[in-house]
Amino acid sequence: MRIVVLAGGIGGARFLRGLKAAAPDADITVIGNTGDDIHLFGLKVCPDLDTVMYTLGGGINEEQGWGRADETFRVKEELAAYGVGPEWFGLGDRDFATHIVRTQMLSAGYPLSAVTEALCDRWQPGVRLLPMSDDRIETHVAVTLPDSGSATGSGERKAIHFQEYWVRLRASVPAHAVVPVGADQAKPAPGVLEAIAEADVVLFPPSNPVVSVGTILAVPGIREAIAAAGAPVIGLSPIVGDAPVRGMADKVLAAVGVESTAAAVARHYGAARPLSGQEGQERGEGGAGLLHGWLVDSVDAGAVDEVAAAGIRCRAVPLMMTDLDATAAMAREALALAEEVRAS
Repeated sequence: MRIVVLAGGIGGARFLRGLKAAAPDADITVIGNTGDDIHLFGLKVCPDLDTVMYTLGGGINEEQGWGRADETFRVKEELAAYGVGPEWFGLGDRDFATHIVRTQMLSAGYPLSAVTEALCDRWQPGVRLLPMSDDRIETHVAVTLPDSGSATGSGERKAIHFQEYWVRLRASVPAHAVVPVGADQAKPAPGVLEAIAEADVVLFPPSNPVVSVGTILAVPGIREAIAAAGAPVIGLSPIVGDAPVRGMADKVLAAVGVESTAAAVARHYGAARPLSGQEGQERGEGGAGLLHGWLVDSVDAGAVDEVAAAGIRCRAVPLMMTDLDATAAMAREALALAEEVRAS
């Protein structure tokens, strides 16, 4: 079985670990979000790609879900002593090595896809990890920054890098807009469209639908390839009980006019054209509808009929990734729903 997964950071990486346990013989291609990428200290940092690589390769800090295990921060401390920032983004000493190697290879002319493949040679994640694009894309967020001494957004309106919004501000002010800068001029990385075309199943894990999965879909050709593929597209809701499982997805969902409910996120992706014909497609935000199936958590069972009314097959199952067994069970439910779609 050939499975394609569109993945962001922590949620996507943890789901992938469960998927590998649920389908150990599957050929899994991961299309990773690069909109979170940022240049820091002269280095190219790819947080989502690295989180997938470290998580599946056994090097992740399990408690926080990002960064390296057994990490130290001597370099960060020395940079701070020199007055070099930003101090709000913590790169550990082990993590620095990855970014140094990546930046050296990029400077030597290698594309990000080739660099990612080389880095994965060390970590052996057991999946094929592809960046969504070799071109530079950065997600920016339009906000109103608070005036000095004010806790609310009542001052200067500006666009800031998503990492500054997420890490430094902790999404403490409303997001007026979310823009994947450069995406409209980008091309999918080598292998991305081919993997989608050859997939037996395409999965949207419980990653942020705006700044993770949504940014991947913003690269011209990727959404269209998924809509045209002859494979079931199944998503798992990142919203449980009308709140994000982790993170602050509700803040960026509000910026694109989507309620923080499992049903609203399903409608945001839209209903896909049936595999057997050309009728019944409901457009999602920004283009063709994509979903054949959608899993909501058991606490959101009341949303099943609402999602089904939008033309998307829906099931309510436990969606909390409390451990590997629970996550593998989620993955098996997604694959079973894909088979149900295929057989219908």
